[in-house]
Amino acid sequence: MHGEHHHDLAQEFPGLKQRVHELKLTSPEFNQLYAEYRELDKAIYRIEEEIETPSDSYTEELKKKRVRLKDKLYAMLAAVRP
Repeated sequence: MHGEHHHDLAQEFPGLKQRVHELKLTSPEFNQLYAEYRELDKAIYRIEEEIETPSDSYTEELKKKRVRLKDKLYAMLAAVRP
């Protein structure tokens, strides 16, 4: 699984790529959540590539946090625009 972060939002939601871009430009809340998501994704990627080797329970907690953030981000992406 070598390469870029495999859970990037543009890859996760290809049909919402433009909306991701729009929110990155206009929503401080989205930007904060997006930054947190990317940091978690980087940490998980490093674990999956065996660059770092924390406990399984810590890894699972990171993955759960990433899912929760992805859900929040998706809700913002899918929200009806005014």
